[in-house]
Amino acid sequence: MKRLVSIQDISCIGKCSQTIALPIISAMGIETSIIPTAVLSAHTMFPGFTFCDLSDNITSVVSHWKTLDIRFDAILSGYLGSISHIGMLLDFYDTFAGDNTLTIADPVFADNGKIYPGFDEEYAKAVAKIAKKARYILPNITEAAFMAGLDCRTGYDMDYITEIFDILTASGASNIIITSVIKGNENGIVARFEDGSIFEYFKPDIKGVFHGTGDLFASTFSGALLNGYCAEEAAKIAVEYTSYTLKATVKNQKHNWYGIDFEETIPYLLKLTGRI
Repeated sequence: MKRLVSIQDISCIGKCSQTIALPIISAMGIETSIIPTAVLSAHTMFPGFTFCDLSDNITSVVSHWKTLDIRFDAILSGYLGSISHIGMLLDFYDTFAGDNTLTIADPVFADNGKIYPGFDEEYAKAVAKIAKKARYILPNITEAAFMAGLDCRTGYDMDYITEIFDILTASGASNIIITSVIKGNENGIVARFEDGSIFEYFKPDIKGVFHGTGDLFASTFSGALLNGYCAEEAAKIAVEYTSYTLKATVKNQKHNWYGIDFEETIPYLLKLTGRI
């Protein structure tokens, strides 16, 4: 059985981060270990959320793991919470990532043209350091623009995305998958892989604000890679599953604004990946 470690926060209310990664990746037949970077009372879109930094605990966990001669087939990172956590992640790569370990980083610090509460442009610059070491980075279009040091645009074309790719590639990024890209009435991803090839995949755009979609994409993408799919197929599966889950969420008149109803769509994910 393949083993992945998910390094990101736990939000006690709100479907995101570890509460998406753990069930989704486990459902795909992958042993999923976790390192919580912080505990939040609710995700950052809730007014007045509390934040408990777990840096000291991370140090203790890593120290113990070093005694176990443990290795991972993949390392997935999401919401980290502070610049110090970025340094801890990079150190973790040095210690636990072997030559064949898939390192996948979802920056998680901005969306819809704005940086999340608790972050700033200094954090965005620090996140760019992860791109030099991670094999795959999965920023949404807002995060990608901030990481590249460009102004965020609501209206953009492929030239703008190409400029982002060029800057991030020059900074050391290998495989870049930009999510939440709007093209006409569609929403999807545009990727540039390390061989220079471009891949894009779109589905009809579903209007509304839904939290956790990036985490769902990242978790599904990571699980698909570990199940033997190439990066293009893994990205396609992740877009398909995220779109399907958004549709299911919209159909549920009682759904909560703070998360998507992935719990009800896991059987579809297993069909997409050939597990049932």
